[in-house]
Amino acid sequence: MQSKNIILLFFLTLVTFGFSQKIELSPLSEISVLTCGPGDDLYTSFGHSAFRVQDRTLGIDAVYNYGTFDFNPPWFYLEFTQGKLIYSLGRQRMERFLAEYKYYDRWVKENKLNLSLEERNKLFQFLEHNYLPENRDYRYDFFYDNCATKIWDVLKENFNNKLTFSPNYIEEQYTFRELIHQNLEFNSWAAFGIDLALGSVIDKKATPQEHMYLPAYIMKQLTHATLNGKPLSEKTKVVFEPVRGNKNSIFFTSPLFWLNLILILGIALTYNDFRKKRRTKWFDFLLFFITGLAGLLLFHLWFLTEHTTTVGNFNLFWVFPLNLAVAFFMISKKPLPVWISKYLLLLLVLLGATILVWLLNIQVFSPMIIPLLILLAVRYLFLFQLSNRIKTSNNIPI
Repeated sequence: MQSKNIILLFFLTLVTFGFSQKIELSPLSEISVLTCGPGDDLYTSFGHSAFRVQDRTLGIDAVYNYGTFDFNPPWFYLEFTQGKLIYSLGRQRMERFLAEYKYYDRWVKENKLNLSLEERNKLFQFLEHNYLPENRDYRYDFFYDNCATKIWDVLKENFNNKLTFSPNYIEEQYTFRELIHQNLEFNSWAAFGIDLALGSVIDKKATPQEHMYLPAYIMKQLTHATLNGKPLSEKTKVVFEPVRGNKNSIFFTSPLFWLNLILILGIALTYNDFRKKRRTKWFDFLLFFITGLAGLLLFHLWFLTEHTTTVGNFNLFWVFPLNLAVAFFMISKKPLPVWISKYLLLLLVLLGATILVWLLNIQVFSPMIIPLLILLAVRYLFLFQLSNRIKTSNNIPI
């Protein structure tokens, strides 16, 4: 009796955890693609895609998910900023996978793939082979290698020329930046930060296939693509529908509110300084320090990392890295150096260049920077005028 229990336990363990032992799916098996709606956190804002393998005969209902990553390593954030983030293929039971999306109230939809038993087994074995510890990791790329792009890549690798992509699944082509904004609230810190960090390279039109870095476009393609001349997928089925409505954003915590408030306070302070023919040193220090620090970060992302999306970022014109060093001249009790007026003139020219780059559509900037551009222009002009007047009048140095 005890030996029978051991054999039964071994069989159950093999079915549940040991798919890598080359199990063959039965004729009752199904393979589908799950598409999940966006969440509240930035890294969940664009949704998610995964494969689902079901076989009632074998008791299998597993989700193969190329979107897992580990927050624990001490160098996680350094690897992220360097563009070296490693993602992995994960595997879990559908029950646990779905419970997580229900908890966070994110919709889940499913597209069953029209595959023969032979094709299902081929895809299943491929996923199992990819799940081996030595194969599951890959270098993540937001646009070109993520949980959504993996869906089509895996299908293409398994079925080659039998699988036909349909470019007509979208009515309009968008730029990469426009596609990002389809998934972010306009007046949000996430949208503002992404527009600030990513460069002009994302303002080109994405090809129909490149749209599929977003899970929603993978889901659309599945109902248009063909395999062996027949539709790849049946009609999309809803697995879970959110029960809570869309969350309303709070305007008083939005960038539009705070950036305009900073503009108003900055203009008021500058007007007061203009009347009293002086300057507020702490304000100039903060203005130069913050723009310089932001510029240094953008410079790092452009030139010192392996990110492909932070290249050609002309936000560097208005968040100028050298401002970080100049900030300490602004707070110093010593007189400002004689070259400061020329430096301020350079900054004004760079602000004009920012507007020109925007108007020529070389890079699309966040509209949220408009209050900041106005503030910088007003403050730079004031400091330029003040430095020239004091310099020519031999008055007390500013």
